[in-house]
Amino acid sequence: MLFEHVRNLLIGRPLPNESLQQEKLNVFWGLPIMSSDAISSVAYGVEEILWVLIVVGMLAYQNLFYAAVAIIVLLIILTTSYTQTINGYANGGGSYTVARENLGEIPSLLACAALVVGYTLTVAVSSTSGTAALTSAFPALYNYRVAITVALIILMTIGNLRGVRESARIFALPTYLFYASMLLMILVGIFKVLVLGYRPVTDYPLAQATQDMTLILFLRAFAAGCAGLTGVEAVANAIPNFQAPAQRTAKHVLWLLALFVFLIFGGSSFLATIFHAVPNDRVTVMSQIAMQVFGHNLFYFIVQATTMIILIMASNTAFAGLPMLLSLVARDGYMPRQFTTRGGRLSFSNGIIALSVLACCLVIVYKGNTHALVPLYAVGTFLSFVLSQLGMISHWFRTRERGWRHKAAINGFGALMTIVAVVIIGVSKFLEGAWISLILIVLIILFMKKTKRHYTSVAKELRLDPAMVPEETEMIKVSSHVIVIVGGLHRATLKALNYARAIAKEHNIVAFNVSIDEESGKKLKAKWKQCGIPFKLIVKYSPYRDLMGTLSKYIESEEHDSQPGDIITVVMPQFVVANRLQNIFHNQTGIAIRQRLLHDRHIAVVTVPFVLHEEKEEHPEPMGAGMEKI
Repeated sequence: MLFEHVRNLLIGRPLPNESLQQEKLNVFWGLPIMSSDAISSVAYGVEEILWVLIVVGMLAYQNLFYAAVAIIVLLIILTTSYTQTINGYANGGGSYTVARENLGEIPSLLACAALVVGYTLTVAVSSTSGTAALTSAFPALYNYRVAITVALIILMTIGNLRGVRESARIFALPTYLFYASMLLMILVGIFKVLVLGYRPVTDYPLAQATQDMTLILFLRAFAAGCAGLTGVEAVANAIPNFQAPAQRTAKHVLWLLALFVFLIFGGSSFLATIFHAVPNDRVTVMSQIAMQVFGHNLFYFIVQATTMIILIMASNTAFAGLPMLLSLVARDGYMPRQFTTRGGRLSFSNGIIALSVLACCLVIVYKGNTHALVPLYAVGTFLSFVLSQLGMISHWFRTRERGWRHKAAINGFGALMTIVAVVIIGVSKFLEGAWISLILIVLIILFMKKTKRHYTSVAKELRLDPAMVPEETEMIKVSSHVIVIVGGLHRATLKALNYARAIAKEHNIVAFNVSIDEESGKKLKAKWKQCGIPFKLIVKYSPYRDLMGTLSKYIESEEHDSQPGDIITVVMPQFVVANRLQNIFHNQTGIAIRQRLLHDRHIAVVTVPFVLHEEKEEHPEPMGAGMEKI
């Protein structure tokens, strides 16, 4: 079929279950996927700090460096803490798993909801930032930024639907090129200023200071820059994606991630202080720095291109982490079970598609504005950081394994620092949009609780008590009745009647028709008799054209031979057309009947397909001939 051909072309042919181990990631392939979010944050993390500090004029650059140092210290704390999480929880899940096993249901759902919001915003923010890098180099594209961003998210979705290892192969080279280009820019920029004595000249003069530097302002800048730490938890969430020994591989990836963030975020912050980059809506800070370091040449465009690619690929971290997390949560019954299913390429395709749709909605609502999206960003991620640290403290006190005091102290310090960060981010970014993230987190928790209640209720109703089996099987001995819905007398009707004869005795089968006028009912009865159909025909006239109500009244009336507890099978012919678009012309009544009757536990609804071939003209067989087939 055309759909399958296109799907195989875009995503690849389905893989057997035995190929799952081959889809696991080693350090070389895992680093690009898991580090892209955190490492790409340098492209807007430094800029977000400057947006806050710009009101103090030239003092902004000195305090930018101090804020970057504080963020790097927090990075080291988080990396150390998540190393312990990886040691303790080999099945992944990160903050959710840690909170579930150590803090209880509500904290675990809070961690999950915070991560869902954080991962979704990762895709939206990184994609809009990538588009900003592109429009900085090519200003003519600025008015098309929303369409470009949505297209980029769709491309990332297709890449990840191709499978974990396939997406790693696609995106690894651009990530390593970004590492190389950024480190080269940092080294050349520092050499140019400190050794060659270059005096930076910016095309975007800094505005006059409008207020003094205060602790509150510095904390706001720190909160803005904390967006650069999102993505650190992804390694702990996705441990099952790594090659054995998975925990050891995950730890190597985590520490390499921290090393590159330290070098690139710290180096970029230092360059911003000496080149005096000024944040504005049309040209990014990274673009200004690259222009002064390299000039308007090939190296500048390489930096912009790799920056754009890494920003887009930052969503790869979310595409790797969130579907895995949703599968774990769905196994616990708090998310729809569809998230536990692997697609044809052995990725959790439903989670990938859901993440893509949510991110596209955010991009459209916020018109592709990175600066407007960032305030929503960090609060969810840091909330999950806090719950992870608190959960690990509880874990060490509960298990009291060797060295538990030392480990608890590390997580305790991490908890203290992340709580401080959450408070700062929440307070400073609340009115800018963090309140939206908090509302979304609450709504997601309510959805998960409702999902769990639904699955619990279904499981309770389906539970089979061995002592009740004999009583339940007695139901099999009740009578079986078949009602064939008849709209007219034609080949599809005959096929449905033939099926009815195969599952029930002839005297328990009736054909049922609801006529909208008495004349059409008389004509059907006459034609029925003329064709010699051996089944009883019931025709009911409904002046209000109420097929469902008329059918229900007939089933419940004494006119129908069924008794309470009997099984009634309603059989409906269904046309199968050559072109799917033609379905709008058929079967609509059948859909309504099926949805209404499925709520009755004693009624089974069966559709009997009749394939239509419009291209062929065949001589019709005589009415009634089809009844001799059984």
